[in-house]
Amino acid sequence: MEANTANKSFIRQEVIDKAMSYHDYKSMTEQLLSEGKTTGPNQTEDYVHYTKLNFQRMKRLDKTTEINPELKSIIEAISEEQIWFVISEPWCGDAAQNVPVIQKMADLNSKIEVKIILRDENLEIMDNYLTNGGRAIPKLIALDKTTLEEKFIWGPRPATIQEVMNELKANNVTDLHQMVEKIQIAYNNDHTASVQSEFISILKK
Repeated sequence: MEANTANKSFIRQEVIDKAMSYHDYKSMTEQLLSEGKTTGPNQTEDYVHYTKLNFQRMKRLDKTTEINPELKSIIEAISEEQIWFVISEPWCGDAAQNVPVIQKMADLNSKIEVKIILRDENLEIMDNYLTNGGRAIPKLIALDKTTLEEKFIWGPRPATIQEVMNELKANNVTDLHQMVEKIQIAYNNDHTASVQSEFISILKK
C-alpha cells in the first residue's frame, strides 16, 4: 500500500477508455475457459486450471463479500469522481481474492468506476507500478477522474497475506502448488478483513 503521490499518473485517458469493466473482465474469463484457455502467453494446463479455480472464487466473493460499516461510510462519503484502475490477470490468485472486493467497495459510490487492464498486454504501464522490482498483481491505481492524478496505489496483496508469502520464501518453499495452497488458506481464514482494513487506513488519508 502506498500513499498519495499527488502526481500525474502514467495512465492516459485512451488507455482508460479501452479498459474493461469488472463485468467484462469476468465475461472474458468465462469465454476463454470455455475454449480451454486463459489470458497471457502462458497457456499451460496449470495456468488454465488456476484460472478456472479463480473464476469460481470471484463468483463466490461476489456473493459473500460484505463491506464493513466503517469502510462503507468512508466510501459513501467520497465526493470527487475517481477511476480505480486495476492491473490484473485471471490466472492470478491474488487478483481473484482482491479484485471482487475492490469492485464491491466501488459499488457503494457511483462516483467510483473500476477499470481493468491485463498486465501482460500492457507491460509498459505495469512497469511503472512494480513491487520490489517485480510485476506483482493486482495493482490498483486510484485516479482523479478529471486530472488523472494518482490519489493512492494499492497492491498486490494485504500485508497479512504478504507475511505468509515472506514466511514461505524464508523457508525456501518454491513448489508453486504448495505456495498457492498456503496463500489460499490464508485468504480463506482472513475473510477479506485485511484488505478492508487497509482501505480504511488509506481512504482516511
